[in-house]
Amino acid sequence: MTDDGSAAIAVEHNGPDVPRAALLAASQALFHVPDLVRYGSKPARELRREPSRFAALQAHLRNFDAALAYPPHQTFIGNLMPEELADIERPWYCRPVAAASAEGPFGRIYGQAEFYRLLNQADEFGLVHLDGQDETGLPLFEAGRAMGWIAAGHPEDESQTAGVMLENLACKATAAEAVRLCLGNSDPVEVDYVLNSGEEAVGDRYQRGGGNLAKAVAEAAGCVNASGADVKAFCCAPAHALVMAAALIEAGLYRRVLVMGGGSLAKLGMKMDGHLERDMPVLEDVLAAVAFLLGPADGQSPEFNLEAVGRHPVSAGASPQAIYTALVAAPLRKLGLKFGDVDRYAVELHDPDVTEPAGSGDVPLVNYRAIAALAVMQGEIGASEIGDFVRRHGMPGFAPTQGHIPSGVPYLAHARREMLAGRMRRAMIVSKGSLFLGKMTQLSDGMSLMLEAPR
Repeated sequence: MTDDGSAAIAVEHNGPDVPRAALLAASQALFHVPDLVRYGSKPARELRREPSRFAALQAHLRNFDAALAYPPHQTFIGNLMPEELADIERPWYCRPVAAASAEGPFGRIYGQAEFYRLLNQADEFGLVHLDGQDETGLPLFEAGRAMGWIAAGHPEDESQTAGVMLENLACKATAAEAVRLCLGNSDPVEVDYVLNSGEEAVGDRYQRGGGNLAKAVAEAAGCVNASGADVKAFCCAPAHALVMAAALIEAGLYRRVLVMGGGSLAKLGMKMDGHLERDMPVLEDVLAAVAFLLGPADGQSPEFNLEAVGRHPVSAGASPQAIYTALVAAPLRKLGLKFGDVDRYAVELHDPDVTEPAGSGDVPLVNYRAIAALAVMQGEIGASEIGDFVRRHGMPGFAPTQGHIPSGVPYLAHARREMLAGRMRRAMIVSKGSLFLGKMTQLSDGMSLMLEAPR
C-alpha cells in the first residue's frame, strides 16, 4: 500500500536478462452493420414495445459511405491522429473526411456484406444461412430485405437461441478478423497463447458463460500451436488481459501472446433514443474489434512497464478521486514520475457524438479533468492549467460504445506508432469496469498499465 492508502502492484523481475514484454503489433477493425441495429438490446426492447418506431429507426441509419467518412472511424483505424480529430468541429457526423479510405495503418472498415461472409466463415455448425428464409430462425437483412437467417444452437436451450448465437458468432468473426490483421505477415503458428477479452457469454444451458472463445478464435486465425482462455471483467477486461499477457511473457512461460476482443452486438443502437430525438444518424451501427500481439522486447517495439500496474482493489472508494488515485497517482509515485511525465493518458474513449445526445456527457473529458484535478492536488499544476493539461495529455473519444473496446486500449496502436517514430516516451492506459451491472456486487473495477518507448 502507498502512503495515502491507494494501491499499486509491483512485479519483481528475475534479473537483468529477463526482457520486458513488448507490443509487437496492434490492429483494430470496424464492421458497418446497419441491418443488425434492430437486434441490439435497446432497439430490440424498444421495437417490441412500440413497433411503430421501426420506420424512424430505419430512416436514421447511415449508409456505408457515411460510416466510412465519419472522423472517429478514420481515427480508429489510424488514418487520423486523435490530435487531428480534436481540430475538427463537432458534431463530427456533419464533417465527413474527404477521400476517406476503408484501409488504415491499424486495420479496416468492413461493409455489411463482408461481415456476413465472415460470419458464415466463423460458423462450424451450419447455423448461418445466407440465402432463403426460415420461420424458426432469426432473419438476416441486407438493405432492409431479408436475405438469410440464423438458427438456434439447440431448440430447447435459452443460452443458444438464434439471437445469442448471432451475438457469439459476431464476436468470434470480428475478433478473428482483427487477429488476422494483427498478425499480418507474421506466422500464426508462432502464437503460444490467446486471451479473449470480449463481452460475449459462450456456453449452453448447463454453464451459460463457460467459454472458451479464445481458443475458437485461435483456431479460426490459424494459431494451431496456441491454447487460450477468456478473461471477464466487464469493460476492464482488455487491461486485465494485457497485464496477464505481459506477465506470462516476462515469466518465460510463453513467447507470443495475443490479446483480442470482438464486437458486442447487444450494444448496437444503445443510445438510439437520444439520436432519434435530435433527428441525427443512429451512430451505433458498427461492431468493433481489437487485437494486440505481445512478445519479448526486441529493442524497437514499445514495452509494457509492469513495475507499477495501477489497480482498483476491493477496499478502494468509488469516487473519481479514489479511482484515479489508485489507477494513476499510485503507479506514477511507484515509478517516481509526475503527472506531466506521461505524454498521453488513454481513458474511456467513448465518442462524445454518441454519448452527449443521450445525456451521458463527454466521458473522456470528465475523466481527464479528474486526472488533472489530482495533479492540482499534488501541486504539479495550478487550477487555471487544468484545460491546458487536458489538451496536452488527453484526447477526444473516438471509439464506438462497444463496452470493453473504448476502455483505453484503442490508443495502443496510436501510441505504438508514435513511439516507433520517436515522438513519444510514455502512454498510460486507464480502464474501468462496471462490475455492479451483473448484480453480484456493488463494486466497480479498474486497472492501468504503462507503455514506454525502449530504454
